[in-house]
Amino acid sequence: MQRLTILLSLLFLLSTSTTFTRGHNITRILGKHPSFSTFNHYLTLTHLAGEINSRTTITICAVDNAAMSELLSKHPSIATVKNILSLHVLLDYFGTKKLHQIREGTALAATMFQATGSAPGSTGFVNITDVKGGKVAFGPEDNEGNLDVFYVKSLEEIPYNISVIQISKVLPSDVAAAPTPEPSAMNITDIMSAHGCKVFADTLIANPEASKTYQDNVDGGLTVFCPLDDPFKAFFPKFKNLTASGKVSFLEFFGVPIYQSLAMLKSNNGIMNTLATDGQKKFDFTVQNDGEDVTLKTRSITAKIVGTLIDEQPLAIYTIDKVLLPKELFKAAPTPAPAPAPEKEVADAPKSSKHKKPSSDVVPSDSPADSPDGDVADQTADDNASVTLYGGRLVAMVLSLCSGLLLL
Repeated sequence: MQRLTILLSLLFLLSTSTTFTRGHNITRILGKHPSFSTFNHYLTLTHLAGEINSRTTITICAVDNAAMSELLSKHPSIATVKNILSLHVLLDYFGTKKLHQIREGTALAATMFQATGSAPGSTGFVNITDVKGGKVAFGPEDNEGNLDVFYVKSLEEIPYNISVIQISKVLPSDVAAAPTPEPSAMNITDIMSAHGCKVFADTLIANPEASKTYQDNVDGGLTVFCPLDDPFKAFFPKFKNLTASGKVSFLEFFGVPIYQSLAMLKSNNGIMNTLATDGQKKFDFTVQNDGEDVTLKTRSITAKIVGTLIDEQPLAIYTIDKVLLPKELFKAAPTPAPAPAPEKEVADAPKSSKHKKPSSDVVPSDSPADSPDGDVADQTADDNASVTLYGGRLVAMVLSLCSGLLLL
């Protein structure tokens, strides 16, 4: 009996040495409920599904096909539909139990509409109130306090991760339902100029060919990564030295001819073509996650997305903290030759009394300070290997002990 207890303990240790996590997929969740197929379809069409899947601690207030038909009968643009549906995505977890146990009977929840920056003031918040008779009512902040939308039922709950509930009808909001300008009517340089990218925008305006390329691609989908003013000002002297065609290619390099939300960028890491890509002239960069951040990499520069100016399909404009340098126009700095290794002293050689002490200001070439990441590559490799080896030894040790106990 004692051996069995030890064996079970060891097996428990082995089973808990690795943890597994599972993300959610709103498309699959709603796919189990045919009466919500229209709502599900428009979450995908507006790219909100990707945004939802990239978040945790979230609540989706879904409406059935009849409610969606009423909304669509007004023929809103796809951008307006996105605003309305983003108001139905609460950035907090509200399961059935929590809805009926709201402190002081009411709560104010931020929504994805508020997070986009498209909602002025607090119009992107939703009031949730536990009313008499066990009902829970919902109402946007710009609805003059009217609470005429009610909780119907829970569709699926993954506690504290995602809750998908049905509400009785579409949340009424004049702000979210307001007509949005057609993409071609948007002035992308005005948007950039008003939000910290004026130097880049002015440079683009001054180049009619590149400017036209941007504007021609808006309707079909366009993502722009505009450098902030300070880094672009510092770079501008180099820009002026480019040839005329080089200037066009350089400016077009910051645009991508498809719409990419931030969630899509996070889930679609890899090489991305640009407006400047043309056959042998690749003019591409690599999108890569860095924790919660999204970075853009060329051979010599890594820039980080630091802000969102607009994200309304089919147009997204993000700010980046550095100026990307395409390898087709800028050569990467040559790697410095390694310093010669110091000559080894002969063990029995007499030491001169006039031997100079090395200056404390000189840093050896193999010092960790020379590593771009602050770590010596060999040391990092050894550390990683030791972790892997330790895990392997743990499993081997547990299995060996189990085998030994069974043979006793």
